[in-house]
Amino acid sequence: MIWAVLAVVLGGVAVAVQAPINAALGRELGAVVPAAAVSFGLGFVVLVAVATITGQAGAFLKLGSVPGWMLCGGVLGATYVLSATWGVSQLGVVTMVAALVLGQMAAAMVIDATGVLGMAAREVSLQRVMAAGLVAAGLVLSRI
Repeated sequence: MIWAVLAVVLGGVAVAVQAPINAALGRELGAVVPAAAVSFGLGFVVLVAVATITGQAGAFLKLGSVPGWMLCGGVLGATYVLSATWGVSQLGVVTMVAALVLGQMAAAMVIDATGVLGMAAREVSLQRVMAAGLVAAGLVLSRI
């Protein structure tokens, strides 16, 4: 479990660093949408290369048989990259990340409570609601 937590923390570092880099690219290009597209495009190239190197590229051949809703992750990822690329310039990194985490926690509680998207239903306890409340408080405090 510790490795999973560390990997996700590293992903969080990447999120915090990616947004200002993309925002700088957007300023240089004069537009945030092309900057987000470049970010996604380069990410795509890297992931295809890693899949090929690790022998997993054959999995791409199964894409035609997956349910369509499973392909929405790319649209949601693009939404994140675009909103973070624009939002970090408006809010700063700390506030953008706090807002991002609050949105993630709110959606996560709905997913846990309902078990949608193939996830096991889990109790949304008072402790978890309070954790989200603390993130919301952090978001407010980051703007004072």
